[in-house]
Amino acid sequence: MRLGAFRKTLSLLFQKDSIYRRTMAQSSSSTGKKLIQIDVVSDCVCPFCFMGKRNLDKAIAESKDQFDFEIKWRPYFLDPSAPKEGVNKKEHYERKFGSRVQGMFARMTEMFRNIGLEFDTSGLTGNTLDSHRLIYFAGKQGLDKQHNLVEEFFLGYFTQGKYIGDREFLLESARKVGVEGAAEFLENPNNGVKEVNEELEKYSANISGVPNYTVGEKFHSFNLNVWIDKTMSSID
Repeated sequence: MRLGAFRKTLSLLFQKDSIYRRTMAQSSSSTGKKLIQIDVVSDCVCPFCFMGKRNLDKAIAESKDQFDFEIKWRPYFLDPSAPKEGVNKKEHYERKFGSRVQGMFARMTEMFRNIGLEFDTSGLTGNTLDSHRLIYFAGKQGLDKQHNLVEEFFLGYFTQGKYIGDREFLLESARKVGVEGAAEFLENPNNGVKEVNEELEKYSANISGVPNYTVGEKFHSFNLNVWIDKTMSSID
């Protein structure tokens, strides 16, 4: 892949709505390709996180001939006090954002149509802890399963009016991507809570918004063009 094409591809990922702290640590995967490891801090009720995922997926698809990717999803709570029982999604946003909400919905509708989806404001919104517990659990069975589960959560919540705290929706999503033992895992309300809290402390304590991407460990400051130039020159 030429430098210009690679820069264009990664630019889809590194948009102004995202926050970055570090860049890639280069290592080789079992295929002999350079391995890019990315930690994504996200919440399942964040529309920009969904857009970020779709851009990330596109970047990966266009770069997979030269790179392998290891993606891990980390938790964030946009609203830590959100009720577990759920509240009307549209009314909640109207209360939270007031007169700005119609403009926000129009922007979301346009964003979603640009990727071939219809933005749905129906249904409930609320606490996302159980979704993060299940994302953690899926990751123990494979990062592909975790990545696909996140996609199902986003699709359900933003395009199908599903409630992110609904047990049946969570389990249905887990079944679709092949996560085993999800019902038993969620049955115990303590399962995964410690791990989610540990990841919150490690990955979310010092950020103020999502999506947030940590790409490897090699550098401690980030400039996209500088990083790409260094990366491509080292490969060439």
